[in-house]
Amino acid sequence: MGFSLKLQYCLVSVMVLLPAVCYSQDYFVKSRATYYGSPDCLGTPSGACGFGEYGRSVNDANVAGVSRLYKNGTGCGACYQVRCTNPQICSDNGVNIVVTDYGEGDNTDFILSPRAYARMALPETGAHLFAYGVVDVEYQRIPCQYSGYKTQVKVHEHSKYSNYLAIVVLYQAGKSEILSVDIWQEDCKEWIGMRRAYGAVFDMANPPSGDISLRFQVRGSAGLTWVQAPNVIPKYWKAGVAYETDIQLY
Repeated sequence: MGFSLKLQYCLVSVMVLLPAVCYSQDYFVKSRATYYGSPDCLGTPSGACGFGEYGRSVNDANVAGVSRLYKNGTGCGACYQVRCTNPQICSDNGVNIVVTDYGEGDNTDFILSPRAYARMALPETGAHLFAYGVVDVEYQRIPCQYSGYKTQVKVHEHSKYSNYLAIVVLYQAGKSEILSVDIWQEDCKEWIGMRRAYGAVFDMANPPSGDISLRFQVRGSAGLTWVQAPNVIPKYWKAGVAYETDIQLY
C-alpha cells in the first residue's frame, strides 16, 4: 500500500485530537483490526448505520465499521476502546471509537477510519502500523460521552413531509443500545412501533400529525427500560434537521 501526502497528514494531525469518549477498566477481548481507504482520513457519510455526515465526523472521525458487533443495527453508536498489541509500535491506550458502519475484513472485528487506525500507534510509528494492514488488537466496550451535546433525534434526509418519517438517534451516551422506537398515536391513545428500516434508522409511513412524541426501548446499565421524549419532533418537521431531547442514556 502506498502512502500519500494526505495519509501522512493524518498521522501527524491525529496526535493533537482529543477523543469524545472515555474508557473504563473492563476486560479486553482479543481480535483483529484493519482500516479503510479515505481521501480525507475521516469516516464515511454513507455508512450502514444511516448516520450520514454525523458518521463521517463524530468523535473527531475516530469511527469504525464492525461485523459481529453490528447486531443488525443495534450496535450502531456503541463506543469501544481498541488497542493493537505490538509493543514496538502500539500505544497503551489505543483509540476510542464510535461504531458508524458495517464492514467485514480479514477475520477482523473492526475496520477503522484511517484517523482512528493511526491513533493506535506510538509517536513516529504510524507508517509502520499502516504497513501491516491488519493487526492484532484487543478491545472493550466503553461508555460514550459527548461533552456539550444532548441526545438528538434527527429526521433522516429520506423523510417526506408529511407522509413518511424516518429518524435516527445521535449522540447516544453511555453503554446503551436502542432496541426499538415507538411513536405516540394521539387519536388511538396508544404507542405504535416504528420499523427498523436499516442500521440505526427507524421509519413509519403516515406518521401522526402535530408534535410527535417518541419512546425508546433501551438496554443499558439500568437494564431494559423505556425512555420517553415528549413532543420531541415539532408539527412542521423538516428532513435533515436534528432536534435536541432531554432524555438521559447511560
